[in-house]
Amino acid sequence: MRKLLTIILFLSIYLSFSQVSANTEKLYERLVNDWSAIFPDGNRNAAGPRFFKYILDENLEFEEFVQFNKLYCAVSGSLIPPNAKPDEIFLTNTENNEKICGQYYKCCWPCLCDVMKYSETKKININFKDQSKDIYAIVIDNPCNKNDFPELINRNYFCEGNELNKEYTYSVDNKLVIGLLHNAKKCDAYDIDYIKNDQITGPMCEARNSMPLEELNFGMGDIFIRLAN
Repeated sequence: MRKLLTIILFLSIYLSFSQVSANTEKLYERLVNDWSAIFPDGNRNAAGPRFFKYILDENLEFEEFVQFNKLYCAVSGSLIPPNAKPDEIFLTNTENNEKICGQYYKCCWPCLCDVMKYSETKKININFKDQSKDIYAIVIDNPCNKNDFPELINRNYFCEGNELNKEYTYSVDNKLVIGLLHNAKKCDAYDIDYIKNDQITGPMCEARNSMPLEELNFGMGDIFIRLAN
């Protein structure tokens, strides 16, 4: 009897995972098919904010919203294949300077370093199709006042004059939302130690984040740094 219950439980978990995986594949196809609508000029450089706003405007249930937000890199604007493995990172909470730990879906490892150094997180409440939910959004300061706005980024996706473009972006307290910090929670000492000792978010990020901006010529986040710095 116990063996039968174990088999049933295993099958139930497997079928649930398969269903989520299949749904994520469909969401990925939607992003690919809607690419020209999201980016009319094809320029997705550092366009995490554009993805986030597009997904939010789809009026989804919360879980579908979460799955959708696993499919792009908030730093580079690159698409991420379904079922990619996330990395553990921590960001500073804009409200109280606490460290908030969570998972981030990257296109390449330098983006982990860039999002940890040049962005923050802010808890916001959003009304989804099925519920109201608090999430930890990844945010940067309003870049629209920059005199040296990066030429490789379509400024119209972000700005109307010196204000954030509400049609193409979502913002809170003049902070530009670029993505979602998944499974976020207040860090404890173990979380911080784990992230600082990871091969990438530890020594590799320490090396990248100590380099002068003019020497950063690798990784797709270089454009993002010039936007967020």
